[in-house]
Amino acid sequence: MTNARVVAVSRDEVHRFSKTPVASITLVAGLGVLGDAHAGTLVQHRSRVRRDPNQPNLRQVHLLHEELFAEAEAFGYDLRAGDLGENVLTQGLDLLGLPTGTLLDFDGPAVRLTGLRNPCAQINDFRPGLLKVVLSRADGTPSEEPGPSTGSPGAGGTTLIRKAGVMAVVERGGEVRPGARITVHLPDLPHLPLAPM
Repeated sequence: MTNARVVAVSRDEVHRFSKTPVASITLVAGLGVLGDAHAGTLVQHRSRVRRDPNQPNLRQVHLLHEELFAEAEAFGYDLRAGDLGENVLTQGLDLLGLPTGTLLDFDGPAVRLTGLRNPCAQINDFRPGLLKVVLSRADGTPSEEPGPSTGSPGAGGTTLIRKAGVMAVVERGGEVRPGARITVHLPDLPHLPLAPM
């Protein structure tokens, strides 16, 4: 994990599926990415606002591993920074294998991981069939069924592997640019795996 770095950063002031790559983003402690539609102390994702607008926002920053793009390419999809709505595109870091509460330090600014992004059908609206790239069964076979937003089992009790990135809250504010090193600080034991959110 010593070579982990930021590849790209993106934001969008409007609720859209994809975000626009920019030269830098500013993280604001307790809020998220300055100028991004998902910033706020309370939940900002539209489906979650409809359910309960008073929930704390545990999805302030979306991080995605660039290595997913190679998997997508094997299925015939050409993905670019910001396409899947991520704020921070990383390289050289097993985001999905990190435990809940992990602190990621971007040369000063830092986020704390809260859970896995739960892929939804909007991914297929963006590119038909893309859901099978970011969602698979435990045996490695692709899945087109997003499953519930809480817990790991999908339809029929099959464990689903979610690869659409991780969500985080901002612990320390500051500017994040491509090329920033990522230092990983694991939480105290026992480590809890990231759960879908």
